[in-house]
Amino acid sequence: MSEPLILAIPSKGRLKEQAEAWLADAGLRLETDGGERGYRARIRELGGVDVRLLSAGDIASALDLGEVHLGVTGEDVIRERSAVPEARVNLLRPLGFGRADLVVAAPQSWIDVETMADVEEVAHLYLARTGQRLRVATKYDRQTRAFFAARGVMDYRIVESAGATEAAPANGAAELVVDITTTGATLAANNLKVLADGVILKSEAHLAAALHAPWTGEQLASLRRLMSVVEARGRGRGLAALRWPPEFDAAAEKATEPFLSAGVSRRSEGLLVPERKLFEVAGALAAAGVGPVSVTRPDYVFEATSPAVDKLAALLGM
Repeated sequence: MSEPLILAIPSKGRLKEQAEAWLADAGLRLETDGGERGYRARIRELGGVDVRLLSAGDIASALDLGEVHLGVTGEDVIRERSAVPEARVNLLRPLGFGRADLVVAAPQSWIDVETMADVEEVAHLYLARTGQRLRVATKYDRQTRAFFAARGVMDYRIVESAGATEAAPANGAAELVVDITTTGATLAANNLKVLADGVILKSEAHLAAALHAPWTGEQLASLRRLMSVVEARGRGRGLAALRWPPEFDAAAEKATEPFLSAGVSRRSEGLLVPERKLFEVAGALAAAGVGPVSVTRPDYVFEATSPAVDKLAALLGM
């Protein structure tokens, strides 16, 4: 019996709900072993896929170590796990949820500190005055060090944040924070401001593949089946299908020729048109005397290949 493709998704919280909703929207139903508290699951519509339910951080670790083939987790935790994440993990597809920014924030009372250049100056003065380095509270050591180094900020030290990072300046535990935020409301409530050039990463959940997992041809084929469905669903959501009576084919082809470079594609019985271009294309057809033109919204638009899987296969040497 062949080994299954192992997919890890979040085991709790909002990210779990969003991951399950993403699968369900594509018509893929998750069945959990052992009820709601189980940590193994399967996708009813896709054989050969073993689903593991782990924390977001554990998913990033499992991807880095090659313990799972695929995982759904935030880009921020993937990049925090590895010094060179691109050598360990391939980001196959952004999923449109779990969005958050990793940012540098300073006290609002620091009216002269608005940029990382200001931080560099303040850190230097702080060290000269106190003999101590500016403290930065964060759970994101690796990305903080890389970001500060790239901007020439050296006179600081990281303070490990075990609790609420945003409270560190008010508690006297740090002068700055590097933390994840979605709206900035929590930072503002703690009298902190995001620096103008202080966005380290605009993160969201990704479907990611482990480059050091033991891949087989069958597991890659299972990934192709999974990706064909989710990619087809993603294409279908943003497209409209236009059709007209066949006697107008020549006129329609001429009228729509200018749109082919704007994402419009021909099909045997009409066009697939991005939603944003729908009324413009319909107007051009009407001006050419083509009609009636009917519009439908496809649930799925399948293509023969997946560039994302082809890229992964090349990275794996398969």
